[in-house]
Amino acid sequence: MSYAANAYARTAQVALTPREAEAAVLIKAAARLQAIQDNWDVQQTTLNEALGFNRKVWTLLSSAATEPDAPLPEELKTAMARLGAFVFTRTLDAMIEPSADKLTALIRINRELASGLRGNP
Repeated sequence: MSYAANAYARTAQVALTPREAEAAVLIKAAARLQAIQDNWDVQQTTLNEALGFNRKVWTLLSSAATEPDAPLPEELKTAMARLGAFVFTRTLDAMIEPSADKLTALIRINRELASGLRGNP
């Protein structure tokens, strides 16, 4: 990539709003999981790495959303805590007993939340 293209890419990353950045990282995690699910026989060896990345994303999201001073309604904080708990449980289950089908819910949740963050519910 040329110097100008690199500079543009860095500027584009800086220009993201926090919501756009959260949506982008959720889509990245979903895409990694989707690639593994679509090519299970070949990609299964990268499953724990992708699940670990998704877990880190959700640790940050659920922690930020449930902080006492987070500017969210209490019911949304509760919903994010429950959703985070589900994601963590499903992630652990997929690590213990790997199955392509167990990734579907994680992929869907990431995509739906990213869509909502982008204003496309």
